[in-house]
Amino acid sequence: MATDVLVPKIGFSMSEATLSEWLVADGAEVSEGQALCALESDKAVNELEAPASGTLRIVAEIGEVYEVGAKLAEIV
Repeated sequence: MATDVLVPKIGFSMSEATLSEWLVADGAEVSEGQALCALESDKAVNELEAPASGTLRIVAEIGEVYEVGAKLAEIV
């Protein structure tokens, strides 16, 4: 079963974030808690951690802006 990697709501007023960097390549094996990507909001850059262990399948593009709750990748 796949686990979606979604844009989290990091701050009270955050509604979107820019995907600034993938720290892991598409198709790589990841462990739960491992940093996957960097998200840039109005106030800070935050690393998003893997919610599960498995193989990362990226669906989001670097430099694009995504709403809170948008799917960035899945772990299968």
